[in-house]
Order: sequence, then structure tokens, then C-alpha cells
Amino acid sequence: MNEPLAARLRPRTLSEYQGQQHLVGPEGPLYQCLRDNTPQSMILWGPPGVGKTTLARLWSQAMGLEFVAMSAVLAGVKDIREAVKLAQENRAAGRQTLLFVDEVHRFNKSQQDAFLPFVEEGVITFIGATTENPGFYVNNALLSRVQLYPLHPLNETDIEVILTKALDDEVSGLGGRGLKIASDALQLLIKMVQGDARRALNALEAIVISMAPAEKTISVAAVECYLQTMIRPFDHGGDIFYHQISALHKSVRGSDPDAALYWFTRMLDGGCDPLYIGRRVIRMASEDIGNADPRALEVSVNAINAFERLGSPEGELALAQAVLYLASAPKSNAVYAAYKQANQVVKSSPGHAVPPHLCNAPTRADREKGLGSDYHYAHDFPEAFVPGESYLPAELSGQIYYEPTMRGLEKKIHDKLAALRALNKQARWKRYE
Repeated sequence: MNEPLAARLRPRTLSEYQGQQHLVGPEGPLYQCLRDNTPQSMILWGPPGVGKTTLARLWSQAMGLEFVAMSAVLAGVKDIREAVKLAQENRAAGRQTLLFVDEVHRFNKSQQDAFLPFVEEGVITFIGATTENPGFYVNNALLSRVQLYPLHPLNETDIEVILTKALDDEVSGLGGRGLKIASDALQLLIKMVQGDARRALNALEAIVISMAPAEKTISVAAVECYLQTMIRPFDHGGDIFYHQISALHKSVRGSDPDAALYWFTRMLDGGCDPLYIGRRVIRMASEDIGNADPRALEVSVNAINAFERLGSPEGELALAQAVLYLASAPKSNAVYAAYKQANQVVKSSPGHAVPPHLCNAPTRADREKGLGSDYHYAHDFPEAFVPGESYLPAELSGQIYYEPTMRGLEKKIHDKLAALRALNKQARWKRYE
């Protein structure tokens, strides 16, 4: 039997469909479409294995629509034209066509635009399925003509129903063999597939194939053995990738070294370039720690240098060290906030001239213009500080961007700057007396 178990066990009717009750349940919009017999174009957005293709097929069947499917991985504009021509012929014969496009995010702009007039005129009922965020990958023009419905990972009860049916159903090829699964093995299998029905059925089939013919019970050991070979969900440049790097960054910022190490390892396990993580770690050192512990930046740069010297897997340990150091370090975003504020001021104001006393005066003509004449050399003053001296343009005098926190080394910086600013204030008051 060459057809995968997941394909053999596809639900045959909507009543057999598991999950997505927010769409197909009594209060769901797709149930209401069926009740009112009003076909609707839509995009189904969700992770793999949650029933997007199956839902489109069963909904089409229940609505009495002719189902035409294509994959954006293989199809082009020619295939779209042929599907539309068929839909026009069906319409002339009094039949409505549902055109289902799997992986719709892989179509480029012109290919997506090809659907617009036919969706607008009702020649086709369009359903696109995508695992990627439609806001990034689907044209606004197409999005405005369809309803967007998110699909969620299946819950544990749904996965349990699907796995139990697979062991009992004759169509699956497993029913009739007297196979059982231990309760703890079932729970482990349910947790490891994370709401993906296809992964659940593929895992079950692989585990059964690996069992000796005389074995009748799927054990925890058998599931754990399969778990060692299972590829965990990851993508490169997609939602999962950015969700995981976000989780890593926020774990570091939240001072949770265990969570940070977990997400770091998850990304490596998924095949993420360690140098990408290293670059993000350097960013974290400045954005979330800054001068509360300046060594964080040094540790991060050293870690990426170590990785470049050692390569993988030896160099990954240095990156792990940096991740743990940053997660454990005192936190401050004062540098980040100061930089953002100064950058905003620069972009929203004219280019103020450098005050004359701060200008370089290498020539006699410059000196005759008075450039640099009132500059005070800081090292000639106690503590190398000139009370009352101004280094900003006159229009921005007194502006403060950097506000150190009271954490880590920044507490000392805070106290020092507070003292220097007090000296400045005192000196400037004396000028007006």
C-alpha cells in the first residue's frame, strides 16, 4: 500500500472532520455558509497538518460545488487560464466551480492578479491555502476579495481521536491487526506532534513499520525511538523562524537563561545558521543590556569570533555561553532608548551647525573667524570636566537623551552623570548672576 496513512485516512464527510470548530462548528462562518447555501471565497491560513486541503474539499462537496485543485508550487498562469475556462463552461451549464490553490503564497503578484476578475464576478469560488502570513505573501487586492480564516493546531483530543481511529479503521491498513497503544505512549505521541495530524499519522505508521510482526502494543520505548529521528518544526525566513528568534530574544531580555538556551538549541536543531544567531546576540547585548554590563558586548563578539575559528559543532558552545551570560546579566535599554531618541531628533530637525568653539581650526583663516577660540581643554580641569561647557548646538542646549538605569554598572554611570549635570547647572546659574 504506497499511499501514506494520512492520505488513506482523509475524512470523507464534514462530520468526520476533526478540529477547527471555530469555523465548522454551529457558530462558525463556514457552517453558516452551508446553512444558507452561500458559497464564499476565502484563504485558509494555518500550519501544516491542520486540515486546510481536507476542509476545502469537504466544504466544496457539502456545498455541491465542482472541486478543481492546483498547487502553486507546480502551476502557472496557463493552468489558471485552463481552470477559469472550465469554471466558465460549468457556469454556462448551471454548475458552480470551487478553485482550490494550495500554497497560494508561492504565486507571484501577476499570478495572483489573474484570479481577481473571476473572483469579483463570481465565476469561481476561490479558496487559497497557505502556511505563511497572508499579510506578507498575498496581494492586498486578492485579500480584499476573500475572507481570511486562520486554522489552529489540533488539540490533544482531536489528535487522540485521529490516532485511535487509525488503529481501528480497516481503511487505514492497521485495523484488524489487533494493534493497541499504551496510554503513556499515546500521550507522548500526541504531545510530540504539536497539533499536526499529518505528522501524527506519519509517526504512527513509521512506528508500526519498525515493530516486530509479533508485537501488538506500541510502547513508550517505540515512540521515544521514533522521537530521536523526528525533525522538529522549523523554516528558514518564515513565521516559525521569526517566532523562535523572537522567543530567544525575549527570553534573554526577560533574564530566563533556561528558556534562552532552549530556543537557541531549537534554532540550531532546525538548521539555523549559527552566525545569524551570533549577530542577533550581539544586537541583544547593546539593546537590552548596554552599559549595565558592557562586558556583554565583549562576550558576544568573542563568541562569534570563536565560532568563526572553530566552526560547528565546537563553536556553538561559545555562542551558548554568550546566550547564557546575556540572559543572566543586569538589563538596561537606556542605550537603545537614547539612540532612538537622538536619531529621531536628527531626522526631524534641521542640520544645526557645530558651535564655533567646538570647530576645528587648522588654518589661520579659521582662527581669524574665531573658530575654536572659546574651547576649554577638559584635561586642564579637575576630573577632566569643564563645568558649564556646552557641546550641543545652541538650539538643543540642555537636551538629555541618555538616562542610565539603576542596574548593574549603569547605577555608577547614573550617579556620575547626575553629579556632572548638577555641576553644569550650578556653573550656568553663576553666569546669570
